[in-house]
Amino acid sequence: MAHVDEGDSESETHLETHLQTRLGSRVRHLRVVSQNDGVILQGSTSTYYVKQLAQHLIMQLTKLPLLANEIEVR
Repeated sequence: MAHVDEGDSESETHLETHLQTRLGSRVRHLRVVSQNDGVILQGSTSTYYVKQLAQHLIMQLTKLPLLANEIEVR
């Protein structure tokens, strides 16, 4: 499991790469932001399923809580 410290862009990039590998191009402009001992997902997708899948994957990849899933469904 990855551990992300607040402002740790290397760990954020590592998590983003892991998610993109698993999700392919289904989430556009994917970002993982570490903040206040947790993570926030950002980006956009075309289905609620992919938004939920990204959420489950990030919870498996890090010990930190998911503070928000800001992936927009368009």
